[in-house]
Amino acid sequence: MEGSVAIRPDKFGLSDEQALRKHIGFFKTVENSGVGNTYICHGDKGNAAIVFLTDDVFRIKIYQGADVDLSTTVGVLPQVSEVEVKTLENESQFIFATTTIRLIVDKSNCSFSIEDHEGHLIARQNPVGWNARGEHSADYDMPAESHFYGFGEKTGFLDKRGEHYTNWNTDVYAPHVPEIEAIYQSIPLLIHMFEERSYGLFLDNPGRSDFDMRSAETTFSISCATGAYDIYFINGPGLKDVVSRYTALTGRIDLPPKWAIGYHQSRYSYMNQQEVLELARTFRTKQIPCDVIYLDIHYMDEYRVFTFDPVRFPDPEGMMEELKSLGIRIIPIVDPGVKKDPKYTVYQEGVRENHFIKKLEGDIFLGEVWPGISAFPDFTEDRTSEWWGEQHRYYTDLGIQGIWNDMNEPALFNESKTMDLDAMHGNNGKPQTHEELHNLYGMLMSKATYEGLSRQLDGQRPFVLTRAGYAGIQRYAAVWTGDNRSFWEHMALAMPMVLNMGLSGIPFAGPDIGGFGHNATGELLARWTQMGAFFPYCRNHSAIGTIRQEPWSFGEKTEEIVRNYIGLRYRFMPHLYQLFHGAATDGLPIVRPLLLEYPSDPNVTNMCDQFLLGENILIAPVYRPDTDHRSVYLPAGTWIDYWTGEALVGGRPILAHAPLEIMPMYIRAGAIIAEGPLKQSADDASDESITFNIYGASASTGFESAYTLYEDDGVSFDYRQGGYSELSLNVVGGAGTVEIQWRYNEARGFKPERKLLQFSFRRPDFTVGRVEGLQRLTAEQLVAGAEGWTHNPSTDELLIQVSDQAVGDKLVVSIA
Repeated sequence: MEGSVAIRPDKFGLSDEQALRKHIGFFKTVENSGVGNTYICHGDKGNAAIVFLTDDVFRIKIYQGADVDLSTTVGVLPQVSEVEVKTLENESQFIFATTTIRLIVDKSNCSFSIEDHEGHLIARQNPVGWNARGEHSADYDMPAESHFYGFGEKTGFLDKRGEHYTNWNTDVYAPHVPEIEAIYQSIPLLIHMFEERSYGLFLDNPGRSDFDMRSAETTFSISCATGAYDIYFINGPGLKDVVSRYTALTGRIDLPPKWAIGYHQSRYSYMNQQEVLELARTFRTKQIPCDVIYLDIHYMDEYRVFTFDPVRFPDPEGMMEELKSLGIRIIPIVDPGVKKDPKYTVYQEGVRENHFIKKLEGDIFLGEVWPGISAFPDFTEDRTSEWWGEQHRYYTDLGIQGIWNDMNEPALFNESKTMDLDAMHGNNGKPQTHEELHNLYGMLMSKATYEGLSRQLDGQRPFVLTRAGYAGIQRYAAVWTGDNRSFWEHMALAMPMVLNMGLSGIPFAGPDIGGFGHNATGELLARWTQMGAFFPYCRNHSAIGTIRQEPWSFGEKTEEIVRNYIGLRYRFMPHLYQLFHGAATDGLPIVRPLLLEYPSDPNVTNMCDQFLLGENILIAPVYRPDTDHRSVYLPAGTWIDYWTGEALVGGRPILAHAPLEIMPMYIRAGAIIAEGPLKQSADDASDESITFNIYGASASTGFESAYTLYEDDGVSFDYRQGGYSELSLNVVGGAGTVEIQWRYNEARGFKPERKLLQFSFRRPDFTVGRVEGLQRLTAEQLVAGAEGWTHNPSTDELLIQVSDQAVGDKLVVSIA
């Protein structure tokens, strides 16, 4: 006998009818709110608050009712608006004008157009619509020549035209395939480029949102399922302008500790203390540079965070002491799930002090993760974030300075793979559901972790690695791209993923080198390490049950290749550190698509199998097996083969010879690259000698090249109070001469341990006759520390060595 369940409506295929969509309607009035440059446009059925932040950045928030809430998520930094806005009105339009752009409101329907002062249309937002369930969306003009970038961590090619992406932080094991629309990170930033003009749209909404460049031919759409339609327009006109202005809005990285830029070794898991120590000793015995070893979940006592397993790791203090003597740090994994265990201190405190997320009815939300049934801290509450940060004293008291945040989407072992959508966040007195705040959870966890470590490390810089994040995550953590596979295809996919993350304000990013799941081969590990050595974040990581992929796992040939490229990263460390400083200063990425430097070149709009390190180093990885040649596109200019010194004319593709030990690399002629000595750990300060490699210099009028080397102690925040040094170098060509000038900044609060500077001219267009004031010496004499110069005819290298004067100096090179 059946009950009423037999006639449930879903059994008959009923679906919701299309809800009637509403729009703001026709324009009624506009008023200045009296708060900064904030204007309220009143429509027939809704309102739009328009906030001008700079001449090139403004915010539009759609709302209904009498009052507007102009608070933001933590993804947006506090902004001070000092821009002057002029308003104009005619019969059909209301116009807001800054010094660079005009925002035009169509009075008939409250659509928005943005133009420059020459009347060129930059963007058009059609009326924002919403339905009875509060879902908002708007369409934007999409010309035929449109290209799309940004979106944070998404799979697929560099140019996202024709794609659809959902922003919903999701733990999808092995997700690195193009059809996956939602992954661990959600950065709701779209950068639209057409006719060499670019602008950005950032939707500050941490619930589910969608960016659709697929469904229509002439428009793209941005929509959100919950919360407000709160969008920022970021003018270019250049792509660099958009990235720099977006990072001014959401924040830029702090300089990481220099050791965090070194090589990291990980596995799920290094099972015990002895294995970790043997691993560290092997790195030092084999002279493979390494700064960090990771501890995955098996280091914990029954997967309880803030514990060490007393059997597997009986003496963490002793382990840390030996690792410190080897110059290697430990980074342990810390997940958000706190095991439900009445004997577990962290759980006890969390319950007593009301730190865990609850259902509306008052019960603690519980879900299954690695420890079993667990509770989850409510990081939307500042007091809980402070409590969580304080728990890390357990690690910092052992000398640990870095933490790995995982499973923080948050990921759960249930059907939805995440927290119940009706779980409640306190949100500092403004309660909201998890559905509304989901994408913020991982960022808030990393924020709590970073701030806790900062309080405990006595002025030393912490390092946090995270899997999940939201806009602004770059302020607190580096990002790795999650659980990829040991597939050549996944190696290739890592390039556009990391490049678009850089365009989305996240410069400190990289994939698991060698691939996490499946089984690597020696060839794959060699090729992936070659590429990974030039990504900002550099970690080898593999999964339990897979073939080991430490550098020595596949024999001597692979080991030697891996050693050489990791060593090359360490030799490039001064230049890498300079690029990190640049990212912290101007927000531009460390690794860049060619498009960023050559936006007018139509050949690079979707080029994502090669990339630039900074402006001047072109990296072209080999990402297919059994391949010893590959096509490389050289942009306009002259490029010098890093390995052979051959000068090549750009603006064309070439066929590069790339046997297994060679990854094609090219340096732009005229570039200067700083190089340091090979070290086994990045913070070894015993030798800070610097060689400035000057590529393709010309002894003729008109040649000029400049470089600024930024240096600090690499571990503390003293640089914020002036504890740094900047050495400015200029190389200027003349009639038969080349002059080298260098000087330090006046307020030099940091002095590295070095006595000599070297200048290496690589493939100059002249033959040296003499160097004013210096003698010609043998290479051996220079190695012994003498001041002078030498010329190597086989490589056509001119090497000059001088003392490192406190105020700088200059030299003149005369041609033969």
